[in-house]
Amino acid sequence: MMKKVNRITILLLLIYCFCISGYGQYFPGKEWQTKTPKELKINSVLLDSAVQLAKKAENKVNRDLRIAIIEAFSREPNFEILGPVKPRGGPAGMVIKDGYIVAKWGDLERVDMTFSVAKSYLSTVAGLAIDDGLIHNIDDKASQYVWDGTFDGAHNAKISWKHLLTQSSDWYGQQFGLYDWADRPPGEGGIDDWRKRELHEPGSHYKYNDVRVNVLAYSLLQVYRKPLPIVLKEKIMDPIGASSTWRWYGYENSFVNVDGLQMQSVSGGGHFGGGMFINTYDHARFGLLFLRQGEWKDRQLISRDWVKSVQKPSEAYGAYGYMWWNNSMGDWKGVPEHIYYAAGFGGNYIIIDEKNDLLIVTRWMDNSKVAQFVQLVLESLKK
Repeated sequence: MMKKVNRITILLLLIYCFCISGYGQYFPGKEWQTKTPKELKINSVLLDSAVQLAKKAENKVNRDLRIAIIEAFSREPNFEILGPVKPRGGPAGMVIKDGYIVAKWGDLERVDMTFSVAKSYLSTVAGLAIDDGLIHNIDDKASQYVWDGTFDGAHNAKISWKHLLTQSSDWYGQQFGLYDWADRPPGEGGIDDWRKRELHEPGSHYKYNDVRVNVLAYSLLQVYRKPLPIVLKEKIMDPIGASSTWRWYGYENSFVNVDGLQMQSVSGGGHFGGGMFINTYDHARFGLLFLRQGEWKDRQLISRDWVKSVQKPSEAYGAYGYMWWNNSMGDWKGVPEHIYYAAGFGGNYIIIDEKNDLLIVTRWMDNSKVAQFVQLVLESLKK
């Protein structure tokens, strides 16, 4: 009897290891397989309703993104576009269930700007630096690694990698001609008020700020000592089978000397131009990697611990983790709290639902319609 029980226990353990290892799960090769809603027991009517909503709910930002950027940020003091910009396409996206494409719309191969979705790619490079032992602890002070003056001063010296990742550092200073106080300044007051603002203790106050995000990118460049797009390409994008069409840019003035070589420090968004330019298929591969908890086929490309960490609410602002958003504060009404996502200006999203093995990628969707769209997709799974 005891031997039988032991055999059953061992069998169950093997099944469990098989399931969590990723074996038996579908991963796309060069061509991504499609399945019909019927094959995956999805309500095709509700799913089609979601797709039709996505097609019709185009974001209102101007398709000439130079105009869109200036319209959004021109009130910032001395605002200037410093990085590449290209006109955008129309609505596009994919719904992926159990790894298979069950719905798609728009031009999926078009390379478009993705704005702050780039922050989630940047966060991934930070995770790789942790995995590689280049950063020993997320709570280490950044000044221990970057000693060139970027973190000089009593306040900036307190800033940790965690503070930079959760946008709660309140780093102050100037980088590549951009001042922290000039990025999304308060609605009241003027330059003198903004310059003399009171500093918040690192970790205590959330503020969305691309200048500080770029400080993180610059700091990671100093840690890796090679361009971050190369790090991402070698460690993530090539292994997941991404195309060769994506690009990650910085600014025309963000080239720095690293070990005697000129390298561009990339930006974590398109606020001042630049950032990640990528097609929808490649976005989806990146999202699937996180849906699979950092594993691709038989390789753990980024640690499971990191994938879990990015989606946890931060102390400074619960809806924000390590440059990924979450729904823990119920910002998307009617959508489960466990869903987390990357988000960028103009309605760019990578939405991950581990419980339902579901991935959604949308481009240029009206932000006010995203929650309704996700609700429809989730309802379609309840057939």
